[in-house]
Amino acid sequence: MIGRALMARAGEGKSYAVGFEDLALDAWPAGDVVIRVSHSGLNYKDALAITGRGPIIRSFPMVLGIDLAGEVIESASPRFAAGDRVIVDGWGLSETRWGAYAQVVRMPESVVQPLPAGLSPEQAMQIGTAGYTAMLCAMALMDHGLRPGGDAVLVTGASGGVGSVAVSLLARAGYEVIAVSGRPEQEAFLKSLGAAQVLGREAVSAGGRPMAKERWAGVVDVAGGQLLADAIAQTRYDGIVAACGMAGGAALATSVFPFILRGVTLRGVDSVMVPMARRLAAWARLDADLDRGLLAQLGRTHDFADLPQLAVDLLEGRLQGRIAVRL
Repeated sequence: MIGRALMARAGEGKSYAVGFEDLALDAWPAGDVVIRVSHSGLNYKDALAITGRGPIIRSFPMVLGIDLAGEVIESASPRFAAGDRVIVDGWGLSETRWGAYAQVVRMPESVVQPLPAGLSPEQAMQIGTAGYTAMLCAMALMDHGLRPGGDAVLVTGASGGVGSVAVSLLARAGYEVIAVSGRPEQEAFLKSLGAAQVLGREAVSAGGRPMAKERWAGVVDVAGGQLLADAIAQTRYDGIVAACGMAGGAALATSVFPFILRGVTLRGVDSVMVPMARRLAAWARLDADLDRGLLAQLGRTHDFADLPQLAVDLLEGRLQGRIAVRL
């Protein structure tokens, strides 16, 4: 059994080359479940790996891609049978484990989960890891006790994959969403997702102070860096900041004051090694809560062959919403 795959192979020094190859199933590491992949997604981490602009890949050769949806064609696991529709996301795919950009993959049963009944494989990958991460962030805010209808939530990077889904989910849940974007032309799009306000990054500046006027009860931050520090500085007493990205930088210039004087919680949100029970809960919530009309508005599906150029377009800010890839 042979399938097309997008592979990274080591070059000289720290460089590597990315290209399409025909890959036999026998080349795959051992696993319990063989899946015919119908769709994958394009996430920020994928774009970094494809273009070589970020240190994502830990070993070579590597099949790229961090999430997939498809149909089981062979199974040695009692949990899955041929014909089952499944998804795999995270778990080190494209980093330490061969990933999703292949027409046929073999995976251990421990990383495979059922596709939610209300979602097609294409819809699941239009949501993808970015949308799933957005739901994990929303769940963190809700678990903290933020009140729909009474609490304002700031979402940074709002026109990107994680941010746009977070805006939609939180607005649909009844929160007042303040969307932050460095792209002024996205204001109408973000308001169509439910944002009550759309701000430029400069409007969120705290002027370098670790604490400033309280403006929001919760934050979903994909930026990191100075924008995260500014968001923390203006979070209300007993508020929560869910941090899931570093598109704006890995450094965090703040102090202990927001945490010990206002009781602000800084909650890291990881999507890679999330325990299966919470993972299943997040996908079930996405199935139940994400408006299908908005998903149709947010989602775009492209051909497998377009991936290398799409990765460049994503990093250079030319893509909007969520991108699925048809394998």
